[in-house]
Amino acid sequence: MSRAAVVEETYLPSRGGELAPVLDFLMAHEAAGRALPEPRYFLAGARPGDQVELPEEVYLALRKIVDAMQSGLAVSVVPQATRLTTQQAADLLNVSRPTIVKLLDEGEIPFEKAGTHRRVLLADLLEYRERRRERQYDMLAATRDAVGEDNIEQTLEDLKAARKAVAARRAARL
Repeated sequence: MSRAAVVEETYLPSRGGELAPVLDFLMAHEAAGRALPEPRYFLAGARPGDQVELPEEVYLALRKIVDAMQSGLAVSVVPQATRLTTQQAADLLNVSRPTIVKLLDEGEIPFEKAGTHRRVLLADLLEYRERRRERQYDMLAATRDAVGEDNIEQTLEDLKAARKAVAARRAARL
């Protein structure tokens, strides 16, 4: 595929059950634990012997696409550069560009300099996003453990007040 042909595409699930056999095959293959040490996946054509080996990344993407479409969801494929500007990084994390710059300056996310411009490797950004997500889940679990089931309404009110206070501090800094 040429570089000009790499554009965002959205794929809608089909109305029939054509995806069920694909999903069943993928799930059975994973459940059986076949070829775990050296996984190999193939895309087959219409004629015998007409096949090509798929890289694992393509198989994993296909697995997620089929799973989502089987659930009735549309799927968008958005090609990404592997080196991002600070604005692209901010968009991917759904934060502001100044927040990204702060994270870069604090060493939370590695970056490269291209002249006076910072560039963030997509792999580093995705790794940071996963670390951030894990910290959030850990904090949520700790909060749930500290709160218990008895006092959930009061805790929700306290969290709401804390969020408002943080938002007010952020607004005061800007």
